[in-house]
Amino acid sequence: MNADIDLGRSNTLLARLSAEDASLISPAFERVTLAQGEVLFEPMERIDYVYFFEGGLSSEIVISKDNRIEVGCIGLEGFSAVPVVLGVDRTPHHGFMQAGGPALRVRAPDLQTVMSENKALQKLLLLYAHVFMIQIAATALADGRYDVESRLARWLLMSQDRLGDELPLTHEFLGLMLGVRRPSVTDALHVLEGKRAIKSERSLITVRNRQLLEEIAAGSYGIPEAEYRRLIIQA
Repeated sequence: MNADIDLGRSNTLLARLSAEDASLISPAFERVTLAQGEVLFEPMERIDYVYFFEGGLSSEIVISKDNRIEVGCIGLEGFSAVPVVLGVDRTPHHGFMQAGGPALRVRAPDLQTVMSENKALQKLLLLYAHVFMIQIAATALADGRYDVESRLARWLLMSQDRLGDELPLTHEFLGLMLGVRRPSVTDALHVLEGKRAIKSERSLITVRNRQLLEEIAAGSYGIPEAEYRRLIIQA
């Protein structure tokens, strides 16, 4: 724990707190660096820490006996292990870092304690929990009603929102994101590259034309992003 941590430096969510509220809760946090592939929580194991990201990209995966697929991603706009703020100490999902980066870490019980003592923080984190549930619902809509190219464009836009134009995403992870086999990922990347929306290299995708990606994504992208702006940025 470190009372000198500036909670408003990089995490967009914590930056919404007043200086007074941030100073009251900062002793519960410590700054860490998360590596690519680092596990944040395992299915049905107790969640020890919640991470408020200042960079990088985390991925939340739902796992069944025979399958797995990504249902959500979080970067500097939010935090890992959303169930903790709802009073839940474990989840069937798996969380890990797709792209490493700095974060503010807080023990799950300590976060629940400071939430109970600080209503501004409690409201903010519950609003984000709502936005993350909207993102999961938007993923279900995209997977059920949009083609692979549109869904890929959506995930690339979401990744760009959190990482910038250069995205260290492998074909394997893109397959996990989209719920398709690697050849389908390769074909979809070729389509987007042929339209000059992206440049695709080994383990690196560069966004070249965001507006075009938004057109390809169509209605699959934008609903949770608009809800985040409405409830958190513009509030």
